[in-house]
Amino acid sequence: MSAAPYRFGFIGAGKLGGSVIRGLLLKNFCAPGEILASEPNAETRARLQNELGISLTTENSEIAAKAEIVFLGVKPQMVLPVLRELSDAIARKLVVSLAASIRIEQMEGITPARIMRVLTNTPSAIGQGASAFASGPRATEQDRDKIRMMLGTIGLVVEVDDEQIDAVTALAGQTALGATEMMITSGKSPEELIKMVVTPGGTTAAGLRVMEERSVAAALADAVEAATKRGQEMGRENL
Repeated sequence: MSAAPYRFGFIGAGKLGGSVIRGLLLKNFCAPGEILASEPNAETRARLQNELGISLTTENSEIAAKAEIVFLGVKPQMVLPVLRELSDAIARKLVVSLAASIRIEQMEGITPARIMRVLTNTPSAIGQGASAFASGPRATEQDRDKIRMMLGTIGLVVEVDDEQIDAVTALAGQTALGATEMMITSGKSPEELIKMVVTPGGTTAAGLRVMEERSVAAALADAVEAATKRGQEMGRENL
């Protein structure tokens, strides 16, 4: 039993954070009472509370104080400011960023916490996700085992170096199996699912734009390259 009141804490429970939470609960990896999430949007908080029964707050500091493992589900441009805000409170914790572009080295320059990165996708909500994770030098083998086991519960998982992770961002994650099953179980159209998954100006959007301009087969390699390039650009923008 963890000494912390909550096993998992999510700072931001939107598209990706919410998908991971749903997948963990669907697969019975943990109980709703083991998850605490901070979410500024009142409508999202109410929906998550009613749908999933997890604990919610508006205070990021509460996540830092009460969760064993802290997940950052905020947009890339907010990752470093949040880490600065919570640096002391998370100093001895495992912090896992779900954001594209922000490198482990950047995050470790702000906080002494043990840092990992996870790039996953929304089919994680139904246990059909595809995830990649990378570890900073402070992360322990036990940390890696915990995250590998967690991600393996909600889909496919691969460990990569931080330098490689932009290349497997969201494009590789939108597997045919996950996307198809998600469409069936959600009752949403492909267009609605794309809107759920794609963040304007993000890496997936950059790749999909290329795929729309050309045939899918011919554009696949270019799409991955576009997503990788955009991920690197976003990282430089946040230096």
